[in-house]
Amino acid sequence: MGRHFGNLARVRHVIAYGLSPFEQRAFPHFFSKGVPNLLRRAQASVLRVVPPFVVFYLVYTWGNDEFEKSKRKNPATYENDK
Repeated sequence: MGRHFGNLARVRHVIAYGLSPFEQRAFPHFFSKGVPNLLRRAQASVLRVVPPFVVFYLVYTWGNDEFEKSKRKNPATYENDK
């Protein structure tokens, strides 16, 4: 009744290599190559990423300030009340 799970399909001309988890290095050259590469890529993209965030922050703070101002009552309206 059919094939076993490991032999479901027969693929030709495909070579698969495997490495034991005990032989792998989880973070090879992480500090010597990874961190400098991260800094280089961040420096290259900072001019594309930071300005929209700055603009959004300024618009957001301005909008919150205007909203708080609009909630206040005008004291000049209530000068003649007793």
